[in-house]
Amino acid sequence: MRTSLLALLLAAPLLAQAPPSKADALAPVRFLAGEWVGEGDGKPGSASGAASFRFELEGQVLVRRSHADYPAANGRPAAHHEDLLTVFAESGQLKAFYVDNEGHVIRYLAAAVPQGVAFTSEAAPGPRFRLTYLRGAADTVTVRFEIAPPNAPDAFKTYLEGVTRRVK
Repeated sequence: MRTSLLALLLAAPLLAQAPPSKADALAPVRFLAGEWVGEGDGKPGSASGAASFRFELEGQVLVRRSHADYPAANGRPAAHHEDLLTVFAESGQLKAFYVDNEGHVIRYLAAAVPQGVAFTSEAAPGPRFRLTYLRGAADTVTVRFEIAPPNAPDAFKTYLEGVTRRVK
């Protein structure tokens, strides 16, 4: 009994120590935190939009809420787009889950790239998608959305690209 008590007393300081620090799996996306607005070209018919990135759940998840408004053009009616992207770490892998008001659902794997982060959709039937954020000068970020056809899942082609500016 005495030996057990002595072992417990000796081990107690080890049990009370803080666990070893883990690598910050969300480090590649920390630069996105804040409020962003799209920098349109100012031409009639150009889209406008904004996004917010906030850490939630005690910093374990980065949540992006964004919207864009597209005016009527070339026979198409005006359109409003809203989406939600949650970025999280699972077993050390940075991942994201995307949903929007048009019924799209995309599951992404994310990785740091030079000057930013790229989200590439997981393999699934249909096209693949890649969403990339690249840091620019003076609180700007270039946002690029690419699509690859099902028969060439790594042949990404730019579908949309724009620059956003941090406003908060």
